[in-house]
Amino acid sequence: MSVRLINPPALPQPEGYAQLSVAEGSRLVFVSGQVARDAEGNPVGDGDLVAQTEQAYVNVHAAVVAAGGSFADVARLTVYVVDWEPPKMAQLVEGAVRAAQRLDLDLVRPITLVGVAALGEPDLLVEVEAVAVLP
Repeated sequence: MSVRLINPPALPQPEGYAQLSVAEGSRLVFVSGQVARDAEGNPVGDGDLVAQTEQAYVNVHAAVVAAGGSFADVARLTVYVVDWEPPKMAQLVEGAVRAAQRLDLDLVRPITLVGVAALGEPDLLVEVEAVAVLP
């Protein structure tokens, strides 16, 4: 099996990791954690969990599309939230709903929510990673 690494032009171009990988044969797509950055790497939604969640989901969608799939192919999501507490759930849901409306998608998938002390950069409040299975 070969693995093809992709950094789609619709996402920031990172150093030290790829935005996603495609395992040829089984067509599993592993999307690295997406955060509130636009395609140029600019921050989106400073201090706003709703806006950051929306952008993270938009970026997951862009990554899966770049691999030749759609959000319908996403089999699993993991969401990491800084300083998690249950009252933040409403903001997470609102951000996901805004992304779903913006992209005209059904974002309901198996998901794991993980509370963390911090993410890779101090302004980040949420990170969303995905595994997709393409036909």
